[in-house]
Amino acid sequence: MPAEPTPAGHDSYEGGLRRVARVVLLDPDDRILLLHGHEPDDPADDWWFTPGGGVEGDETREQAARRELVEETGITDIELGPVLWRRRCSFPFAGRRWDQDEWYYLARTTQTATEAVGLTELERRSVAGARWWTCQELTRAHETVYPTRLAGLLRTLLDDGPPAGPVTLDTEIV
Repeated sequence: MPAEPTPAGHDSYEGGLRRVARVVLLDPDDRILLLHGHEPDDPADDWWFTPGGGVEGDETREQAARRELVEETGITDIELGPVLWRRRCSFPFAGRRWDQDEWYYLARTTQTATEAVGLTELERRSVAGARWWTCQELTRAHETVYPTRLAGLLRTLLDDGPPAGPVTLDTEIV
C-alpha cells in the first residue's frame, strides 16, 4: 500500500534512504536558481542548493520535482527536461542525519520572480531566500554549494547540453 501524502507544511522524513527530486532550473540567460539554506538554529551555518525535496506517497520523481519547485519558489511555468545527474548523499541537518538518493532534473523557465508558497515548518526555519546565479558567479563563489561540483557540472551542461543519460555523481558524505 503506498504511503499517504504528507499534509502541507509537514516534514515527513523519518530516516532511511530518502528518495529526492531536485531541479536545475535555468532562466533564458542560463542563470541557475539556488536556494539559500542554513541550520534552523544557526543562520551562520549556511549553504546554497537546488530546489527540490522528498518524494511523497505514490508520486513520481518528476511529479515531486514539479511540486517541490512550486512550493519552494512559486514557479509554475517550466519546461521539465531529462534527469541530468544522480547522487547519493548523507549529511547532518536539524539534529539528525539525512541519507538521500537525489535525481537532478533539468528545467527551463521564463518566470524569474520567486515566492516560497508551500514551505514545511522546518523549511520556514531554514530557508533564507533564493537567488539566480550565472555560471561565472557560481564558479567564483566562496559560499558552500551543493552538490559541491555544481559550478563545473553547470559549465559542462551549458557547453555540451544534457548528457545522453543520467550521470552518477560521487557520493557526498558531510
